[in-house]
Amino acid sequence: MRRIISICKEVPLLPIAIIAAIPLALLGSWRPWEAAGVSLTFGPFNPGVGQWIVIALVVYTIVVTVIGMIDDLRHGHVGVDLLAVIAIASTVAVQEYWAAWAVVLMISSGEAIEEFAQSKAESNLTALVDAAPRTAHVVTLPGVRGHVHTTGGEHAADVTEGGFRKVAGAGDSGVGGSAAYVSVSGESDKPGTKPYDAAGEHFETVPVDQVKLGDVILVLPGETVPVDGELLSGVATLDLSNINGEPVPREVYAGARVLSGAVNGSTALTMRATQLAQDSQYQKILELVSSAQESRPTVVKTADVLAVPFTILSLAIAGIAWAVAGTPLRFAQVLVLATPCPLLIAAPVAYVAGTGRLAKAGILIKAQDVLENLGRVSHIFFDKTGTLTVKQPQVVRVEKPFENSSPYDENHILMMAGVVEGYSVHILSKGIAAAGQKAMQELYARYENGQRLCAERDLPGHGRDYPVVKNIEEQSGKGVSGEVNGHAVRVGRFAYVTADEAGFTHVLGAGVAAGTAAGAVADSAVGDSATGTAAGASKKPEVNSLFAPLEPDEMAAYVAIDGKLAARIVLRDVPRENAKASLEKLHRLGVKKLSMLTGDKEASARIIAGEVGIDDVQSELFPEGKVAAVKNATEDAHQNQPAWDKVVQRVVGESMTRQVTMMVGDGVNDAPVLAVADIGMAMTDGTSTAASESAQVVIMNDDIASVPRAIAIARRTKKVMLQAVLVGLGLAIIGMVAAAFNLIPVVIGAFMQEAIDVVSILWALTALLDRE
Repeated sequence: MRRIISICKEVPLLPIAIIAAIPLALLGSWRPWEAAGVSLTFGPFNPGVGQWIVIALVVYTIVVTVIGMIDDLRHGHVGVDLLAVIAIASTVAVQEYWAAWAVVLMISSGEAIEEFAQSKAESNLTALVDAAPRTAHVVTLPGVRGHVHTTGGEHAADVTEGGFRKVAGAGDSGVGGSAAYVSVSGESDKPGTKPYDAAGEHFETVPVDQVKLGDVILVLPGETVPVDGELLSGVATLDLSNINGEPVPREVYAGARVLSGAVNGSTALTMRATQLAQDSQYQKILELVSSAQESRPTVVKTADVLAVPFTILSLAIAGIAWAVAGTPLRFAQVLVLATPCPLLIAAPVAYVAGTGRLAKAGILIKAQDVLENLGRVSHIFFDKTGTLTVKQPQVVRVEKPFENSSPYDENHILMMAGVVEGYSVHILSKGIAAAGQKAMQELYARYENGQRLCAERDLPGHGRDYPVVKNIEEQSGKGVSGEVNGHAVRVGRFAYVTADEAGFTHVLGAGVAAGTAAGAVADSAVGDSATGTAAGASKKPEVNSLFAPLEPDEMAAYVAIDGKLAARIVLRDVPRENAKASLEKLHRLGVKKLSMLTGDKEASARIIAGEVGIDDVQSELFPEGKVAAVKNATEDAHQNQPAWDKVVQRVVGESMTRQVTMMVGDGVNDAPVLAVADIGMAMTDGTSTAASESAQVVIMNDDIASVPRAIAIARRTKKVMLQAVLVGLGLAIIGMVAAAFNLIPVVIGAFMQEAIDVVSILWALTALLDRE
């Protein structure tokens, strides 16, 4: 019922037209003025009361439609409601008042159907807009600053002689007379301020636009984070589905970045604002949505243009039918069936529905033209690191030295190394820590299954839920050490983990080149060595005599337990789990060429390319090299466009054969190359980067499977749009020809015209459906 009332408010002519049927049926020929001797006859016209009501509705409809046509022309859209105006006027001219009423009803109901179709097509986009945060709870406890200072001297006036900072007392409206922030106690009598005390937190609820940098914000359970900020609470659970489509809530800890648009979990959290509302992540998402909604793809503009010849064809059929039949009624019969709605409504509805379908899949576009071009992509360039591969090197194996007497198996070594690396900030630490967590779970599973014969069963900490960790110390550029369950553990360079207690490294032999480092400090296939100067030092085995050489794309961190070299943890850039399947799907979709662009060495790049199924590899490129590669391919694709297609493109605004290039990347250094491709696609996890700002398509869920999914949705959207348009126009032309032969009465034709519109629009809405 609410929906019906809403539609009637949006299209007030619809209920009026429906009600007008009553006087037309009961009082159609009643002429009370004739009894008074008054004549309202105009030539052959002598309408009754009900018929005059219909004429009034027709006049009103014509005036409103003409005003709408003029407004469309002012905005650059072709106003082809001319057919509706001529049709409704012709029905009155031939005194077919029920047909005129039917056309008025069809026009008003058509507007209602269009409103419904647009709202349905935009439902996924509207859901994003409706979820936008509008208010924020700014904490006003005494001493809590509501702004960020650029210099330390700004608080000089707030410091007492004893060196302590002043704190506002009860009833104060600020500190030091500054209006940049407010510090209000629970007894504040400031007008309009209603502090609320929740678990000791005092806050004011303000519009999100009034949040300042540095404000401390309280987010209550179930509320949306208003602006980007830094988490002050110890831990929080956030639902990021509005940002990146991530289905499982994410647990974050103090110091983590908190994104606007995330929904808080079951406990309140506090955060400090690091971005203003207009600069926050969710606002950038809304800007993309707004840009896509306001844009008009070339194919829709072409539909506007094609509606003109359709209008001419309809008038020609109607004129010929009138001339042959010799009666103007035949003209009205044809025109009531002439509907350009499949072009004017179904085409844009399909594209808006496709845009919404992409948004639901976690893919945002900046303009609907992008949706059109996505379906014609023929050459895709991929950045390697972070796009085809995971963002951090992963552990691929654990190797023990050839001469090894260590009692620990791989899981024990990984567990201890992972625990220590969990306290490190090095690039490889996350990969080792993740592998350590997995190893720990396997050890727990073995323990639950009854295995008790592990090497550390008699040492402190064995059997605990989490190992006992002490004395963590990280030495920059060397490695990290600590004590795990009573064991001294070192992880890092070979020289670091094999050093004695005094920190001196044993002599390994002369002439051994130092290995390269990466991550928790990684070593290459050559290894890491150092020379000592102590006379008489004993010669110990070098790296290559203890371990097999590494592959070109591998790196290593060494592990020592209780002063003895225990293992080498080998890591490498690993392809995403679904990268190969996603690229195979691109080939099935008809994408002709896939290329990899990377700054890595060729040997490393070739290994990854072989694993994911890419033949064209361009390696050792600087950012400008990537730009040149994509730019050249894009120019070549455009030069291969045949002359006849260039003519077609000038006429209808759309090429039929032009190849489209696309670049897919994730990093800030990908921003320039994303801009030179026909389509730039940025893969993000919902955070805003230079890559996503320069791209026309933004994948919000950091899933490479979204690349073929986006192309598939784009192609299906265009297919559905063409089907809706062709079916609608085909039925309209068949109906007009039938009416020209007097097979369809004028009143029936008016209702059939509306049925054709409904079929065409509903067909266009199927672009919302997920066919995968």
